Amino acid sequence: MIQKPHKFNNSVLREYDIRGIVGDTLNQDDALAIGCAFGTIIKREKSQGSTHKVCVAYDGRESSPTFAENLIKGLLSTGVDVEDIGLGPTPMLYFAVKDRNADGGIMITGSHNPSEYNGFKMTLQKASFFGESVQELGKIAENGDFVSMKDGGEGTLTKLDIQDEYVERLLKDLTTTRPLNIVWDNGNGAAGEVLRRLVAKLPGKHILLYDDIDGTFPNHHPDPTVDHNLIDLQKAVLENKFDLGIAFDGDGDRIGTVDEKGTVIRCDALMTIYAKDVLSRNPGAAIIGDVKCSQIMFDEIERMGGRAIMWNTGHSLVKSKMMIENSPLAGELSGHIFFKDGYYGFDDALYCSIRLMNSIAATDKPFSSLLDHLPKLFNTPEVRIEVDEAIKFGIVPQIAKNLKPQANDNFQINDIDGVRITTPNGWWLLRPSNTQNALVSRVEADSEAKLLELKQMVENEVAKVGVKFKF
Repeated sequence: MIQKPHKFNNSVLREYDIRGIVGDTLNQDDALAIGCAFGTIIKREKSQGSTHKVCVAYDGRESSPTFAENLIKGLLSTGVDVEDIGLGPTPMLYFAVKDRNADGGIMITGSHNPSEYNGFKMTLQKASFFGESVQELGKIAENGDFVSMKDGGEGTLTKLDIQDEYVERLLKDLTTTRPLNIVWDNGNGAAGEVLRRLVAKLPGKHILLYDDIDGTFPNHHPDPTVDHNLIDLQKAVLENKFDLGIAFDGDGDRIGTVDEKGTVIRCDALMTIYAKDVLSRNPGAAIIGDVKCSQIMFDEIERMGGRAIMWNTGHSLVKSKMMIENSPLAGELSGHIFFKDGYYGFDDALYCSIRLMNSIAATDKPFSSLLDHLPKLFNTPEVRIEVDEAIKFGIVPQIAKNLKPQANDNFQINDIDGVRITTPNGWWLLRPSNTQNALVSRVEADSEAKLLELKQMVENEVAKVGVKFKF
C-alpha cells in the first residue's frame, strides 16, 4: 500500500476523538490515514523488536465496516499487528485492549450522534488518547511522516470473537442471586448481541427493547440523557411492573436508568449509589464528577467520607484525572461512569448495569428507596443550545468576562470547564460541547421559583453575546 500525506477536515479532530459527517467531513481516505498515523505512533512509542498490537472494533452504522477495512489497511502498512474484534460496543473494545495486552485500540463509532455521523475513538494500553495526541496524529498524517512496511514488514491481521469472554468478565462481578426484573433499551445500538448473551445468564425476568443492531436508529435516537428517548423504557417498566429500566447509547459506553415508578434517575444521582458501595471498601477515596453534576452528588460523597472532586467534562479527561488521583470511581452526567474499583477504569454501561443490580439487590428494597434520603432539588437535564461551530469556543469566555464583576461570597464563578455560577439558592452551568456544534447548559435550584430565576439568568447572559435561546 502506498502511504500518502493526508490533511483532515479542520472540524473532525476533536478533543476526545475524530468525528464527522460521512461523505462530507469524514471519508474513507481519512480512515486509511488514521490507521497509518496511529500505527506510526504505536511503533515509535514502543522499542524496536517489541510486540506492536492494536485492537479494532466498530459499531452498527452503515459506514462502519468499510471504515474498519481502510483503518486496518493503514495500521497494517506500518507493521502493526491488528486484532479485528468486529461489531460490538466501545467498552468491549476497551476490554480487548486490556485483556489481550494490546498497545492500543481504535473504535469506529459515531456514539450518540445522528446516523449520518461516524468517528474514531482511540486508546492506549496505559493512557487515554485525546487532546494534543489527536492533534499530533493529524500532523503526522498531513506531513506523511509514517512508519512504513519497509521498516519491518506488514503487520498481521487476526479476526476474533470475544463477546462470550467479555460477557463472562461482566458476570464475574455480579454478586447477587436475587432475581430482578429489568427492561433493557438498547436503542438499536452496537451492544445488542452482547446484551442478549448477558441477559440470558442473569437471574430474573428481562425484556429487551430494540436489541437488533441498526445504525439508522429507526425507533429513537440512542442518547439516554434525553428524557424523550426513555419514553418506551418508562412505559415498559410501568406496564410490566418491573424493578427498573436500563438504556444504552449507540456504542454502549453510556448508561441511562429509570426506577420502578418510571422516574428518570440522572447519572449524578446514580453516582451516589455507586459511591456508597465503593467507599465501603475505599474509605476517604477521591471520587470524581464532571461540572454538570448536581451539588447533591458532591455533598453526598463528602458526607459518606469520600473526597469529592469536580472536574472537566470528557471521558478521556476524566480517565486521566482518575489516574492522577488514584480514584476508584468517576462519573459524568452524560452517563459515562468509570469503575476502577474491581474493574479497568473505563466507561462501560453494561458493567455499570451489573454494579447497579448488586446495589439494588443488596437492600431488598425498590430502586427508588436508595435515593429517598437525598434532599429534593429542582433541576434541568443537560440542555444543548445550537450555535455555529466556528464561534462556540469564544462565547463562554465572553460570558465569564461579563459576569466577573458580580463575583462575591454569594455569587461564585468556577471556570474549570466553561462557567459554573453558584448562588445561595442554586447554580447554573454553560460550556461548549466538544462533540457537537452546541453549548451545554444545566440549572439546579432549591425551589421551582429559584429554578426559573436561574434559567432566566442563563437566557439573559447568552442573549448579551448574540445567542437566542429559551429553556
